[in-house]
Amino acid sequence: MTKTKNLTAADIKVGDKIPALVVDVSATTIVLGAMAARDWRPMHHDKDFAVHQGVANIFMNTPNQAAWYERYLTDWTGPLGRPAGLIFKMKASVLPGDTMAFNAEVTEVEVDEEKGVGWITLSVPQTVGEKLVTDCTAKIAVPAKEGDNPWSLKGDDWKP
Repeated sequence: MTKTKNLTAADIKVGDKIPALVVDVSATTIVLGAMAARDWRPMHHDKDFAVHQGVANIFMNTPNQAAWYERYLTDWTGPLGRPAGLIFKMKASVLPGDTMAFNAEVTEVEVDEEKGVGWITLSVPQTVGEKLVTDCTAKIAVPAKEGDNPWSLKGDDWKP
């Protein structure tokens, strides 16, 4: 999903659904995500170890999932979208061979005209097939209007 324009708060309404991001997960997807996070625990790269621990295969780690959420949301908003928080609970593992899908719905839009920011809250379930693997609530800052930039907020002005 490529966005040519930055979304502003005026473009977003409660109930809006974001186009899905669907990703075929390979062992490489999982291993590279663990490496990027410097997570050397063997259950993220050693199938024999993972199976011995009672898991079907290596599985995606938490920082890797967080990165996929951030990518999904910022692909939607454009480069001025600034992630402000993720609260998620992993309910099942994401394994090689899975196809994970991210879908989102806007649940809240708050605009602070003085600071030039729109605070967007979304429900973002991640599924594999029909199975919910991670339940997530996300918050992302977008410009309140054209010309605003949430990335310019610092200190007390950045209060997601």
